[in-house]
Amino acid sequence: MTTLRRAELADFLRARRARLRPAEVGLPEGVRRRTPGLRRQEVAQLAGISIDYYIRIEQGRGPHPSRQVLAALARALMLGRDERAYLFRIAGESPPEATGPSRDVPPGLRHLLDAMTETPAFLVDAAYEVLAWNRLATWFVGDLSALPADERNMIRWMFRREVPESYWGDSEVLRFARTSVADLRAAYGRYPADRAIAALVTELLGVSPRFAGLWAEHEVGERRPTVKRVAHPELGPLEFECRVLQVPETDQRLIVYVAELGSPTQVAFRRVAERAVVTPAENVSSSTPRA
Repeated sequence: MTTLRRAELADFLRARRARLRPAEVGLPEGVRRRTPGLRRQEVAQLAGISIDYYIRIEQGRGPHPSRQVLAALARALMLGRDERAYLFRIAGESPPEATGPSRDVPPGLRHLLDAMTETPAFLVDAAYEVLAWNRLATWFVGDLSALPADERNMIRWMFRREVPESYWGDSEVLRFARTSVADLRAAYGRYPADRAIAALVTELLGVSPRFAGLWAEHEVGERRPTVKRVAHPELGPLEFECRVLQVPETDQRLIVYVAELGSPTQVAFRRVAERAVVTPAENVSSSTPRA
């Protein structure tokens, strides 16, 4: 246990309280707010603690806050993963171990996906479960709304689908697979209590010798951008950069297919985006999604 840093804890709570609007936590805006953010009594109410106790914490005095109180304050103030860890550390406690990857999709990311009308993009969690996607992405991963949630995993698609052996002779395909497995191993280490990740690894070790071989190399690391070449049944040959953008506060990844400006691929993406009516399920050649 580290030392309780009362002044830093008080400053941090005041700063986090000031940044929140009442509507963000389900409270009415009200009138006559002299300062921005939530009132002290509102934070205490949301955390389920007495207002006097919360005031003492913000004033840098009072008893050492328990782990339960710290967890309640983190929820009340809508702290991200790094902010929660910081709160625990300055309060003299070890941060709680993450039990599993976040599968909650922030509204801002949904809006961003919808706004990317000429770029295929989808959001995955740390275990590569596809959580959200835009309309253009359905031309590559299929109509995922028709699939059960437990069948929307990119790693499972990659290693369980039937492909000719020549498919794995492509250096970019192999690099994509290798970095995906390395990133999955990193998530496996971050979330040792997550049963879904453990079950996925166990399943693939049993059915995919190629996955087992890559897993046995013990590489750990985040995904890197890669160039993908796709022979699409409707759009023809395509080439684009598969760019993986980290979302730190949720430990998710936004995967974006970026076409070179003025390239035939960009023209194809734009042509699809301009169609008034799109029926993605009819335009994907196989029921098996393609990552």
